[in-house]
Parts: sequence; structure tokens; C-alpha cells
Amino acid sequence: MDFHHVILLLLLSSISLSEAKLNPNYYKKSCPDFERIVRETITDKQMSTPTTAAGTLRLFVHDCLVEGCDASVLVSSNSFNQAERDQDINLSLPGDAFEVVTRAKTALELSCPKTVSCADILAQATRDLITMVGGPFYTVQLGRKDGLVSKASRVEGNLPRTTMTIDQSIKIFESKGFTVQEFAALMGGHTIGFSHCKEFSDRIFNYGRTSGPDPALNPKFAAGLRQMCSNYTRDGGMAAFNDIMTPGKFDNMYYQNLPRGLGLLAIDHAMYASPRTRPFVELYAKDQSAFFMAFARAMEKLSVYGVKTGRKGEIRSRCDAFNSIRT
Repeated sequence: MDFHHVILLLLLSSISLSEAKLNPNYYKKSCPDFERIVRETITDKQMSTPTTAAGTLRLFVHDCLVEGCDASVLVSSNSFNQAERDQDINLSLPGDAFEVVTRAKTALELSCPKTVSCADILAQATRDLITMVGGPFYTVQLGRKDGLVSKASRVEGNLPRTTMTIDQSIKIFESKGFTVQEFAALMGGHTIGFSHCKEFSDRIFNYGRTSGPDPALNPKFAAGLRQMCSNYTRDGGMAAFNDIMTPGKFDNMYYQNLPRGLGLLAIDHAMYASPRTRPFVELYAKDQSAFFMAFARAMEKLSVYGVKTGRKGEIRSRCDAFNSIRT
């Protein structure tokens, strides 16, 4: 190989490297209306369905922790492949979150066809929805490609379950490069949204060896939950707000609730009970600015976890299907 070929290869490799880098202005020329279209789509959806913000945040986290932030959770199963979204832990992901991404994708395909990835739409929509309900603004790096793999069999062990101890949950995040503080900040996402009764039924019915609720729960709160969830085995849609004080507002009330026995899930109570996370709970409970700063930084870090660029992914025509059938 002569000198000129070496220089040419170096130039080509530098071009591919620069193309692979994410940046916030990725669509400035190729799809100048990207930000406006996503913002208008999420605004309409959130105003008509106020639980959209929480649902989309949850969808985004479930996407990123399995295979990275590559929209693999959006893929539907077919006769060849059982996709991520059909793993049991993902079955409760809300349809409104999938729909807001689909709506944005449809509008973007009309404005700039085959240009914007579903992974970028989900990342941008999540940030815009969080800020719309009062949460912190943070920079979203763009240029992700959509993943080429979505398998239900790869989900287990990558997402915290409600039955896990807090140490087990932290371990999942640590295995992906997140600190205990970042974990504690991301848990603040529970300041919006709701959980189905089945996810906390063991705290309000027959706790331990008693017929009563978890003594760590505020007694009036527990009584209200027991009444509301009395038919949960027959009605699987029964649910309670994660933050009963300000359920529709992204604030630090989640942390303020925990010492009062108003944490809904076992993991919420464990956040206050564990010496590993309690200092952060106490800090964020008294200082919302500290929480917002920590949450924004953790979301910036999460949103670039395991991203696909270049030939490692594609721009899907539809968010729920690969461009070609894969097994």
C-alpha cells in the first residue's frame, strides 16, 4: 500500500468518525423542522392525555437500559421474533408513550423522509415532555441510529423489578456505569406517573406474616390504597399516583414524601431506608435545584448510553418494524 492510499484511508476513517459523533444540531440542515415538529406533537398529546410525560420517560428508560438508547423497545413482535416490548416487565408500558413517538415519526416522514431516527424522536420527546411538566431542561445529543436487534430474551437482568432489593437495583445501574447518586436522581422520575396496584399490593395486603399493610406506610395512605385497590385482582387497570401530593408536576415532592411514609413502591421506601441513598433523598428533598441539576446530568448520560451510529443501526421507516425482517 503506497503513501497516497494510506492518506486516503485516514481521511475516510476521519469522515466516518465525525459522522458517528452525536451533536444537538444534527438535523439543523437535513431536517430543520425537527425540534418544532416534536415539540408540537408532544404538546398536543400531553394536553389531551396528561399521563403521557411519565409514560414516555418510563418507555425511554426501558429502551436505554436494554441494548442502549436505540428504539429497540418500540419494535413489535412477529412470527419470527419475540421483541422486547413483549417481555413481561414491558407489557405495562403505556400505549400513549408509543403513540406520541409514532405521531412525531409520521409528521417527520412527511417533512424530511428517511432522515430522523425513532431513537432520536424518543430521546427528544422525553426531554420536551419533562420540561413541559415543570422539570429541568437538558441538552439532547442527536444522531442515534435505530437498533437492529429487539429480543424479549435480552431484557431480563437489565431492568429493575419491583421485587428487587435496592442493592440489586443499584447493581443494574452500576453495571452500566452509573453511580449511586445518579441512580438516586433518576429515581426522582417517580415524581410523575402512576403504578398499578399489583406492583405494590404486597405492601398493602398481607404484608409479611400479617394481614395488615407495611408499617412503614403512612396509616391513612395505606388505608386509602387498600380501599382503592380492593378489586385489583379482577381489575388489572387499577392504579395509584407515584406522588400523591403533586402527581402531574415534575418537582422534588417525591423525595419529600419518602420520610412521611408516602412512598408507593417498595423501592421508594427503600430509597429512604437505605444508608446508600438516604443522603441523596435528604438533599433533594430540601433542595430542588440540586435535584434538577443531578437529574439533568443523569439523563444526559443515560440518553447516550449504548447508542448506535453509522452502520451499526438504521433509520427505520416505521418505528415498530425493522426495515427488513430479522430473526
